[in-house]
Parts: sequence; structure tokens; C-alpha cells
Amino acid sequence: LTAKQAILRVCYLYQISTTSISASGTTSCQVLPSARCLFDEPFQVKVGGLRVGQMVTVKAASTDERGVVFSSSATYRADGDGEIDLDRDPSLSGSYVGVEPMGLLWSLRTDTLHWYFFKNKVVEPMVVKLSVHEGEGEGDGRMLAEVTNERFLIGDGVSRLPIKEGNVQGVLFTPPEGPFPAVLDLCTFMSEKRASLLANKGFVVLAVEVYIKKIENTKEIHLDRFEEAMDFLRQQPKVDSKGVGIISRSKGADITLSLAAFVPGVQAVVWINGCSANVGFPLYYKKRQILSPLLYDFSKVIPTESGARIVKCCVKNPLAEENKGSLIPIQQAKAHFLFVVSEDDLNWDSKGYVDEMVQRLKHHGKDNFETVCYPGAGHLLEPPYGPYCPSTFHGLVRYPVLWGGEPRAHAVAEVHMWKKVQEFLRTHLSCEETKTKAML
Repeated sequence: LTAKQAILRVCYLYQISTTSISASGTTSCQVLPSARCLFDEPFQVKVGGLRVGQMVTVKAASTDERGVVFSSSATYRADGDGEIDLDRDPSLSGSYVGVEPMGLLWSLRTDTLHWYFFKNKVVEPMVVKLSVHEGEGEGDGRMLAEVTNERFLIGDGVSRLPIKEGNVQGVLFTPPEGPFPAVLDLCTFMSEKRASLLANKGFVVLAVEVYIKKIENTKEIHLDRFEEAMDFLRQQPKVDSKGVGIISRSKGADITLSLAAFVPGVQAVVWINGCSANVGFPLYYKKRQILSPLLYDFSKVIPTESGARIVKCCVKNPLAEENKGSLIPIQQAKAHFLFVVSEDDLNWDSKGYVDEMVQRLKHHGKDNFETVCYPGAGHLLEPPYGPYCPSTFHGLVRYPVLWGGEPRAHAVAEVHMWKKVQEFLRTHLSCEETKTKAML
């Protein structure tokens, strides 16, 4: 082949990997820069070969790991060149309106009530089918073009290793080369998604869960198990940070505060929508109880028409005299804190808890904290570009609950939070070298 022919062939192969063309050969749908990407990376969707001003509906569909189908759609009008660019053009109707480049992903919904999009098998991508149809609305207009987007949770060269050593049970993610800072991902219920995506960004991450037994069989929680997990992380050959960072949300967040307050070696804490007190179960360390449990008053549950309930007001006041034994003494911690707050959290009074913690830290002359608040965001803040979840079954209270948040605002918060979390961990976890570029 001549050099020119070789270049043309490469361009052709790239084109067919990102573009699907209809049988008529006139309409194209592209996912750029590639139809394969990491889960937390944005894409650009372009449609071409339309008539000037033609109205079409762009649809997305994805099936979660339990076989439940999620879908979304948006109507667009082609420009003077017969093209649509989701980075530039507004949706006129459908699952969202306005310019929302990633709207087809965060607006994915299912007809199954109170269902969360399960995606935890990190070795398999989230597969999104994108299609272009004639006309407006969610009807069955003739399909003009389609393309498949594969969204991977684990990047090229990142290793996944299940761990069961002593009291440490979890999954370890290690990027190639190194050295890297160490992060403990403390999951209320086991999930590998956040840990694998952080490993793609240049962190050695161990994901462990709070509950090793069923909640109904849990009587108490011991910090020693998490301290053992921290020690295990520090001993990894590719770890080069003096201390460990911890990221957590909800119940895991108050466990993280307790680790920072009582266990040496915690250097950075990312607390997402949790409580300032030890909720639910007595907390033990070194064979003695260190914190009493902050309990619930379920008479304050608020029912809704959807069948989901609001439990935000059920947690008792940690500042009440009878509950002060549950308050976590974060003022004695040496770690740096990033408090991430959703102002429309319907599971906890996260904003109130952070306001109290900030006031307490300032009272003790501490400035080792940052706070970021997101108006319009709900409880389930996760890595970006997944479907927004308004309500699901709650593992502790055993019925569906509302998590809060407005879909668009929640999606924007997740994008900002994810960048902020990475910056915070890199800043406060000492390491000679942090590899930040993830390659698929």
C-alpha cells in the first residue's frame, strides 16, 4: 500500500468503528471520539445525512445486570447541513429538553418501579444502544441509523484481585506501573464501580463493604476490620503514600469519620452524604465500645404516592443530650476532610450534619476540611454518566425510599464531584508519582 492508501484505510476502519449507517446509506450516527470508552468519560453524538430541518428522535437503551431495560429519547431538528450535534443542539422534547450532551445517559429510565441500574461486573462494559428514528416522540418511527457505545469500568492494564486475607474481604484494583496513592473504598453494600474507576485514574484502591453479614444479623460493627484493610493496602508493592485515603457514602461515611478519629494512618477522607454520628449499631475498637448507636424513629416516615417513603426525618438528633455518645469526635482526627453534600438529600440531613461538623472543627481551631454543596442533587451521588435513580429498595429499612434530587442538577453534581474527589485525593495523599492518564 502507498502511504496515502494506508491512511485512507485507517480512517475507514476508524469510521466504521464509531459510525453506523442506515441501509439506504444516507443517515449516519457517530459516537466520538470512539464508540468504546471508560464509564466516566463523556462522548459526542453526531447525526448526519438528514434533510434540512428534518425532525428525528434519538433513542438510547441499556440493559442492567438483572435484565431490566432502561431507555431514553430526545427529539432534534437537523440544521442547514442536515446534521445534529448533541454537544451543540437542544433537545426539543423527550426525556429532557435543552442542550444536554450526555442527557441520553443520565435520563435513562425503566418502567420497573423503584429500580436502580445495577452495574457491578467491572470486567463487562455497560452497553448502550443509540438509534435515530424518523419523527418526534417515543413512537416506532422508522429507524434510520444505530450505533453501540461500550462503556468500560476497568481500564487497560488495571488489575482486579479478589481479596480474602484474615479479616480483609474485598477487591483490590491496581493500575499498571506506579507507585500510586492508596485509597480504601468503604461501600455500605459491596460495589466495585467507584473503586475500579478510581484505579483508572492512578490510585491503588481496595473496595470493602460495611456489612459482612446481613443487616438483620448485624449486632455491632468493629473498626478493627477496616484498620486491617488499611494495613493491607499500605503493604501493597505499588503503594507509595504514607497514609490511606478513604472514600464513602451514607452509612459508610460515618464509619470513615470514626476511622479518622480513632485509627492512625488515615490521611484523607471523602465523606459523601452521611451522618456526623455513629448510626444504627454500637461501634467497637480494640474490644471495647467506643460509640453508642444513633437510632431511628420510624414513626416519622413520610409516605408518598409512588409507594416510596421519605426517611430523612427518622434519624434522631445526634446533638440531643441522650444521643451525644454517638457523636463522632472528628476534632481529634489528623486527616484532611472533603465533605460532599447534596442539598436535596432525602435519606439524611447531610447539610445539617456538615454544618454542625464544620462549626465543631472551627471551634477547635481546625482548618483541615473542605465543603462542596450541590443544590438540586440527591443522596445517591456516584461517578458520572450513569442513569439518575430517584428511588430504590433500602437495605436497612426494607422498603423503597426516595433519594431526592432533580435529574439534570444531580447529573451536573456528579461530574463536578468526580473531578473534585480526584483532585482532593491527589493533593492530600503524599506520593512521589501519580499516573493520571487512563487508557482503554
